[in-house]
Amino acid sequence: MTVAVVGAGIIGAAIAFDLRRRGLDVMLVDRAAPGSGASYGNMASIAVTEFMPVSRPGIWSQIPGWLTDPQGPVRVRPAYLPQLLPWFARFLAASLPSRVRALEAAGAALCGRVYDDLLPLLDAAGLSGMLSEQGCLSLYADDRELAADRDHIALLERFGLPHQVLDRAQIRAMEPAIGDAIGRAVLFPQNRTISDPQGLVLALVDRFQAMGGRVERGDVAGFDRAQGLRALRLADGRVLAADRAVLCAGAHTGRLSRLLGEPIPLETERGYHTQIMAPGITLRHSIIWPARAFMVSPTAGGIRVGGTVEMAGLEAPPDYRRARVLVDRARLALPGLQVRETSEWMGHRPALPDTVPIIGPSVTTPGIYYATGHGHLGLTYAATTARLIADLMTDRKPPVDMKPYRVDRF
Repeated sequence: MTVAVVGAGIIGAAIAFDLRRRGLDVMLVDRAAPGSGASYGNMASIAVTEFMPVSRPGIWSQIPGWLTDPQGPVRVRPAYLPQLLPWFARFLAASLPSRVRALEAAGAALCGRVYDDLLPLLDAAGLSGMLSEQGCLSLYADDRELAADRDHIALLERFGLPHQVLDRAQIRAMEPAIGDAIGRAVLFPQNRTISDPQGLVLALVDRFQAMGGRVERGDVAGFDRAQGLRALRLADGRVLAADRAVLCAGAHTGRLSRLLGEPIPLETERGYHTQIMAPGITLRHSIIWPARAFMVSPTAGGIRVGGTVEMAGLEAPPDYRRARVLVDRARLALPGLQVRETSEWMGHRPALPDTVPIIGPSVTTPGIYYATGHGHLGLTYAATTARLIADLMTDRKPPVDMKPYRVDRF
């Protein structure tokens, strides 16, 4: 049996590595170099506390701001709105209270397994040193801001995730670079950081190849099927024989699913970051300020500032003003931050309207599996997704109920 893993980001690299460890013949296929998409620019966080669905009761009242505020935490480019309307309809349907609890449980089931799967994967690849020991600090200007985040804290309490409320003195003792604008914080000790997310992808691909795995550069343009998968057809005319395939091409997976007659409501949440290589400060923890919608992570040899969401499709040019606004906000929390030796980036996160990923088999084509729609949690869910897909493909019982992640739930 030959398996084609389509997509060489962190999800695809982890799946290919796990399948090859289990003895399968595996090729990793991508139109670009491994780790050059969203996995290049993510915020490097193993964010096990961040599974709260974005769509919640009352979310509809925020939509006018998304259309009118170019610097808001969510930005919808007005010209893209007509194309986005079907996705938005499903997004609003996911906000019904009866749906929200089920979606929270589906996210918690994955987050609850993260370290059960990530630590063995890193150990098997010899990459345990890429995971920090420090957690994440969620910042608040005062008690009122902390109270506004009560839904999130209550969710963590309901699912038993550890956290600790800190006062200003405790914050400064942990991170002296955080300034007086911050009066309260919550420590999430399990939200640890990867030292270089692209480096992790490249290292996994390197280990995969050392075990006999193959990497093929090419754009998948079609599938040969006859009572199941036979081959992948590439845009350059090549044909890659494969009995099984895992479609994990991030925001581009929707195009592939349509080729199979199995459209999925997959959109792109465009994310921005600024990498600062000479920040003038040091951070041990990652930090996030919910009210200001940014995150700062010590990663890739410097400090990375990112956050917010832009809905504008796969083709619109970047608007790097969003990255610069985030840096300005970060300096409110980190007054000593210097913006020197910088680079800016924009990438495409794969977004489903209910914020729960698709993990599992196709219902139209035997031999096809999906692993997509991880949104902001691709790095967080990568090892667990690899475990679940590998279990399904080798006829082992997965450790979680797979129904919430099925492709035909829409």
